[in-house]
Amino acid sequence: MSVTESAIATSPVLSLVQPVRQTHIVDVGANPIDGDPPYRDMLQAGLCRVTGFEPQPDALRELQRRKGPHETYLPDALGDGGTHTLRVAVASGMTSLFRPDANRLRLFNGFTEWGEIREEVPVGTRRLDDVESVDVLDLLKIDVQGAELMVFRGARRKLAQAVAIHTEVSFVPLYENQPVFGDVDRELRQQGFIPHAFAAVKLWPIAPAVFGGDFRRPRRQLLEADVVYVRDFGHCESMTDEQLKQLALIAHHVYGSTDLAYHCLVVLAARNVTAPDAPARYVAALG
Repeated sequence: MSVTESAIATSPVLSLVQPVRQTHIVDVGANPIDGDPPYRDMLQAGLCRVTGFEPQPDALRELQRRKGPHETYLPDALGDGGTHTLRVAVASGMTSLFRPDANRLRLFNGFTEWGEIREEVPVGTRRLDDVESVDVLDLLKIDVQGAELMVFRGARRKLAQAVAIHTEVSFVPLYENQPVFGDVDRELRQQGFIPHAFAAVKLWPIAPAVFGGDFRRPRRQLLEADVVYVRDFGHCESMTDEQLKQLALIAHHVYGSTDLAYHCLVVLAARNVTAPDAPARYVAALG
């Protein structure tokens, strides 16, 4: 699928890099409970297409109701290809393949109630590498309540093409045997990615402290974060021209990382893939 002329007009990057295809974003655990996704503006501008996965029926119905022409949503639970138990929690954002750790939930205001299991459902998972409808992906956005590492290990072939991953990581595990930040970081570095940015950091008050009558108001305790990983641009020689083009687009339109987009343009210009003045034209367009 190609981009439209109107989409080109909205992007200071697209006309400079001229990618072979439209950017493809895969959203695993696409539940809209947390509001707009980080790629919203890129999607609304017609600069990408999205394939989302959401096994919770209510959340999937809402995604289907809201979706635009460049969005596809599927009911699959992604993982390692095995059969697991989906623990459906009172708060849908706490639903997980992992069992909540009652001792840890008690440490943080609200989580004991939100993490209460109301139903356990056997669910067969699929490896992302086995999903035929996902041919190539550029950005993987994932939030699956502790099962991120399982998904990454079942997606190594397709992630070899990707240039960015937006993942939730936990510093204090809320589920039994849940992989934490160090486990995820090790896996993604082994797959050729490096940390780029903290898109969001969640602090939470330690129970039973309540400040100013707001049980959510934190002090210093880290709970979890959304971390953006990008393909290691310290070794651009291992990246194809198309990967550099896609990274420039995602860096600019999703994360506002204009320095990374500029770096990609410099490398592409050095390869004679873009015009020699493409980096300078990009900076000028930024104003």
